[in-house]
Amino acid sequence: MFRNYIKSAIRNLARYRFFSFINIFGLAVSMSICMGIIMLVADQMMYDRNNSRRNEIYRVNSIGISKDGTERNETATTTLPLKQELIENFTGIEKAVRIVRGFGNNWIELDQNVNIPVPYSVVLTKKAAKKLFRQENPLGETFKVGESGVYKVTGVIKATNQKSHIVFDALASLSSLKKLEADGKRGKDIDNWYNYTTGWVYILLEKGKTPADIQPYLEKIQEKHFAKLTDPDTQQKAKYKLQPLMKITPGPLINNPIGPFLPWIFIYFFAGLAGVVMLTSCFNFTNLSIARSLTRAREIGVRKVTGAMRWQIFTQFLSESVVTAMFSLLLAFVLLLLVKPLMMEMSFARMMKWDLEANYYVYGIFILFALFVGLLAGIFPAVVLSGFQPVKVLKSLNSMKLFSNMGLRKGLLVAQFTFSLVFILTAIIVFKQLNLFMRADHGFSMENKIIIQLNDTPPDALKNELQKFTNIESVSAASHIPAAGTAYGGDYKKSLDEKDWTMLYYFAVDEDYLGNIGVPLVAGKFFSVSDGAANKNFIVISEKAVESFNFSSPSEAIGKQIIDKRDSSRKQIIGVVKNYNHQLLMEKIDPMALIYNPTEVHLLQVKYSGPYENAAKTVEAAWTKINPAFKVDYKDFASEVHKIYDIFFGDLVNVLGVVAVMAILISCLGLLGMATYATETRIKEISIRKVLGSSNGSLVMLLSKGFFVILLLAIGIAVPAAYFINNVWLEKLAYHVTFSFSTILLGVMILIIFGVLTIGSQTWRAAFVKPVDNLKGE
Repeated sequence: MFRNYIKSAIRNLARYRFFSFINIFGLAVSMSICMGIIMLVADQMMYDRNNSRRNEIYRVNSIGISKDGTERNETATTTLPLKQELIENFTGIEKAVRIVRGFGNNWIELDQNVNIPVPYSVVLTKKAAKKLFRQENPLGETFKVGESGVYKVTGVIKATNQKSHIVFDALASLSSLKKLEADGKRGKDIDNWYNYTTGWVYILLEKGKTPADIQPYLEKIQEKHFAKLTDPDTQQKAKYKLQPLMKITPGPLINNPIGPFLPWIFIYFFAGLAGVVMLTSCFNFTNLSIARSLTRAREIGVRKVTGAMRWQIFTQFLSESVVTAMFSLLLAFVLLLLVKPLMMEMSFARMMKWDLEANYYVYGIFILFALFVGLLAGIFPAVVLSGFQPVKVLKSLNSMKLFSNMGLRKGLLVAQFTFSLVFILTAIIVFKQLNLFMRADHGFSMENKIIIQLNDTPPDALKNELQKFTNIESVSAASHIPAAGTAYGGDYKKSLDEKDWTMLYYFAVDEDYLGNIGVPLVAGKFFSVSDGAANKNFIVISEKAVESFNFSSPSEAIGKQIIDKRDSSRKQIIGVVKNYNHQLLMEKIDPMALIYNPTEVHLLQVKYSGPYENAAKTVEAAWTKINPAFKVDYKDFASEVHKIYDIFFGDLVNVLGVVAVMAILISCLGLLGMATYATETRIKEISIRKVLGSSNGSLVMLLSKGFFVILLLAIGIAVPAAYFINNVWLEKLAYHVTFSFSTILLGVMILIIFGVLTIGSQTWRAAFVKPVDNLKGE
């Protein structure tokens, strides 16, 4: 019997091709989004699953505690000496390992950097080995990294498809870390209980042990080292928390992750978008099924007269819905394959190393998902249509109006268009915000500049070589790219008698920095070559920092000294620079300083004249002469400043744009179903009005006005909703666009254009019916 239902369902789909196509296509579009999210989550669920003892491995996370007892955000990093304390003084822990950050470069990378600076003995990934060496087996080979020494390759990791949340190009021996610390090339962190941001600690529990057995140990360690601080100004308390390996990705959104991961909040966001689009498709199926009901009412009546039970009619319509969903599944899979390359090319997806996992489990979930969608979309039409009374549908079919007094389907359409307009307006706002970030004046010069990552190459030697070329105007060394999202930070105060420290973001720079970025001094002087080593005792602060230290004016600050919390050293203020946006434009301008510390610089800013291509060749030539063993790693200055905006807001514009298009397309399909239903139910009325002399235009207005009311209701709900939703996040940005009338007008016009085209396609066709064809049987 079930096979007969399937055959009948396929025949009916073929008979009503137009409606079937709309239903299948609408469901396929929304299902493809949901399937993409399923595959993304499945990909993240594959991380670390190859580890046979994955359920016994935990990462020790930290939660910093401020002086007043306030707990800060949870971080994946922790205090490094914790590992030895756990292994030596407590039981239940089979193994523990420390991983320390710090041998890569400062790019926001969509792929790993071309150079991998690492100390002493090192194990490389196969991909990294190919970058550094041309031979098949580089074991035993050595290479020099700037002034850091010569390092030996002791192993190459085989390429594998197994996924790990720990992302690296190279693993260097931790035993060399103390030597690097002693030489002043690394901060002294390996035995520092008060720095929980440098590295990660993982533990493997003994068989039978649980986190509940280990947590008391962590609390004892916490009490031992943090109960009484000898120097509360420089030491910070922390508490420890175990995180299971299997809950890292997908996992909670925490600070200092060791590699890209998918936070649950992203899954909820994507699932919410997909759910809205999926519901609109199911609404459409309901609307179109009811609109088509008049053409099948006689079929239902005849079947009931000949003995069919209601449950059989119900099963028939439900099976048609499921079959439609299965055809939609096939089309959705094709759409997903076509869209996947575009999804994977998004900057955010590349940075987070996302992929779409496909395996038998995923395909099984797809089938169950399609079955659920089919049941969800078809349950209501099946209940309604199977309830037709044979006498009514066979006696007065032409005058029958289903749900003529109910606003359910109109309410669904209003909801659909409301969602569509909210997405449209949000996409417009995000696009405008992106343009603001990309075109904003940061207060410093970005044009005609190249950034070179030093990767332990001597900055002075490379700088001198670059200055020999005529197309190079200036070269400056710095620790970070301004306004790109990263900087150093330190606490300062004017005297030890002051209660609170003032936090300053700072950039390590050389004497040519200010001229290179084009920021003027408002008082004092800048670092100079003539001052030599004395520059390390000086500091240049911003106007905002002048306010923070409560100096009455920039000129008053000149000559004063401030104390550095890290080592209690004193630095003399020699200059004050004009405020500029050294941070991301999401934040207000905070106090900032420029210091002279050559050991903290990581890049060169090269200002050039002429074409970029010529400048790039100059950079490559100069690098080859200074450091021929490594490939030069350089990028455009402005592009690096804007990259973070493009990654987040650019991709968000694309995602919201696609969802908005899909939502309005599906909503218009639902409107098409309503217009078709209205035309079918009023065809005799239209014919009589034509006989009595009504014009085509008046008939179009008569049939359309109800639908325009739907659009107006949607606009009336969507505009305030979009205004509220977008202002919530816009107000969190220091520099943001406004939800203006022009934005509303553009979004509403897009909605109305799609609505008019959809409504007009049916109402105009109805206006040209031939009365004789519809009244000849009267």
